[in-house]
Amino acid sequence: MDAQKVDMFIMTNGKFFESHQVAQLRDRLLEIDDSKWALIQTLQFKDPTVSLIVSLFAGGLGIDRFFIGDTGLGVGKLLTCGGLGIWTIVDWFMIMGATREKNLAKLQQVLY
Repeated sequence: MDAQKVDMFIMTNGKFFESHQVAQLRDRLLEIDDSKWALIQTLQFKDPTVSLIVSLFAGGLGIDRFFIGDTGLGVGKLLTCGGLGIWTIVDWFMIMGATREKNLAKLQQVLY
């Protein structure tokens, strides 16, 4: 893969991944062939900032977990009213990391 394309991808999509994972992603993207590049360009990643905002306003209903694709946790959070509020507060601190992990998993499905 062309290093310039990979660097542009990292610059535009770096906020969707944990900072310590970016170097490993760059190395893996440099190794892939051009046939997967079009598929990688079409991936839609969830914005961690948006998931935090959703969590702040509607986290007690589990909408933040539904937003990132954790349907089971979303249902659990909905049925327990956000774990009586405790789970909701914990998610305010953890939802951005969970969103970035989901984005990484989505990219790794294409890469491997």
